[in-house]
Amino acid sequence: MPRQTQAQIAANRARYLELKQAAQGAAPLVLPPPTARDAAPIADAAVLLREQVPGGWYWTGVIRRGQVLRILNSQGTPGVSLLAWNKADPSERFNHADTIKIQWTAALRKGRVLFSDMGRVLLSIVEDTSGRHDTVIGGSTPASVARLYGADSGVRNARDNFILAAGKHGLGLADIPPCIGFFAPVSVQADGGFAWDAAGVVPGDFVDLRVEMDLIIAVSNTPHPLAPAVEPLPIDLVIHQGAAPAVDDLCRTATAEAVRGFDNTDRYLSA
Repeated sequence: MPRQTQAQIAANRARYLELKQAAQGAAPLVLPPPTARDAAPIADAAVLLREQVPGGWYWTGVIRRGQVLRILNSQGTPGVSLLAWNKADPSERFNHADTIKIQWTAALRKGRVLFSDMGRVLLSIVEDTSGRHDTVIGGSTPASVARLYGADSGVRNARDNFILAAGKHGLGLADIPPCIGFFAPVSVQADGGFAWDAAGVVPGDFVDLRVEMDLIIAVSNTPHPLAPAVEPLPIDLVIHQGAAPAVDDLCRTATAEAVRGFDNTDRYLSA
């Protein structure tokens, strides 16, 4: 297939921006700023589980609709990977491409949602102190770890962790899609390449993910493949009972696409 000319690329980009502007007509002009680190305290009575995940390891379990998963990057480890599957039908799972495409952005932050490959909302970002998350590159693999740390380093990777996590729920390699990486400050350069911003990894950052249907969740505490060769540090997970969404809930109303996604989700769950 011949390469596109610069004129074709420019025309395609102009059309994309036109469609994006039309799609965002019902969206807030500005999403809220990042959550303050001393905001959004969790009441002890609401806590269902606290778990520390050592550097290089993973956690997996079932989280029910209406519960909230807080991922606390307490020590500033460079990247935490996550996957999610519909508990009732694990063939439905997190889809990074649809999450970007439907919302017209790869910059996920408070107010955005994570879509499945069925156009339904799996998770909502209800609090977020970081706003530096990667939806494009994915998690580390044996090959990426070998390049960065050496073939015999013994450093664990997200791909193998997700295989182990999936196996605990009767799932296999074919059930593992590309993941999302939280606390992963990746930027796109003018030449189209990717760069890592080490200053964007800050100890104490957290993200709160409200669960919109019963989910199987897997969290891999392994550094992002673009992060420098550092020892991964422990993270903390807190699962707590969230409040019922208000009528004007930000995540449910931020965009026309989110409204449709929640409508799909609600109809599916009420069927």
